[in-house]
Amino acid sequence: MSEARAGGQAGAGGLEPTRIALVGHCGPDSYMLRSAVGRAVPGSEVVMVHSMRDARAEMGKARLLLINRVLDGEFPSDSGLEIIRELLGARDETKASGRLMLVSNHEDAQALAETAGAMRGFGKAAAGSSATAAMLRAAVEA
Repeated sequence: MSEARAGGQAGAGGLEPTRIALVGHCGPDSYMLRSAVGRAVPGSEVVMVHSMRDARAEMGKARLLLINRVLDGEFPSDSGLEIIRELLGARDETKASGRLMLVSNHEDAQALAETAGAMRGFGKAAAGSSATAAMLRAAVEA
């Protein structure tokens, strides 16, 4: 896939930028993740999500949702795993297209997220790595 498609291309007649939602992340983590996403998917549009209503809406808009393991914001649970389960259950009903990844350094949480139907995620400690950049590019290009 070309970089223009992966990162989007703003402007007249161009593609819309790739939309990536950061779900339930605090300010400092959002800044760090926004930087990592910007390096991995140049030209992407990164939005912050701090409620379940907005997370549901992003399932139909965002190409990728990066969900925090312990949520910051107004969610029915502070568990990112519960939000993944809920969003993926709703996806079957709405036919929404968003992909989900858990952001967590805990291997057991990553395994549970994958079992629930999310893509393999990454931890904040590795957010700036080349492996994570490749993972993010692959997720938006899939």
